[in-house]
Amino acid sequence: MIPTHREPTHPGEILVEEFLKPMGMSQMALAEKMGVSLQRINTLINGKRDMTAETAILLARVLKTTPQFWLNLQMTCDLYEAHRRLKHAA
Repeated sequence: MIPTHREPTHPGEILVEEFLKPMGMSQMALAEKMGVSLQRINTLINGKRDMTAETAILLARVLKTTPQFWLNLQMTCDLYEAHRRLKHAA
């Protein structure tokens, strides 16, 4: 169900608050473990980049989650935005 009372939390924020901070892991360390650029991680965390299937797979490998976890977070954000746009267009 898509929340209607607030904007859903972006996957990048979940990544920082629920994974990196508790693990004491830096963005640089995560980027190195994933084999991606620091910019890729930083733009995701700052909400300037959406979660892709490839990033979801790489995160799942490093953080012992599932790709579906990350993609579901992104899908919730995408659906919320689509509902919001369509509501204002009507």
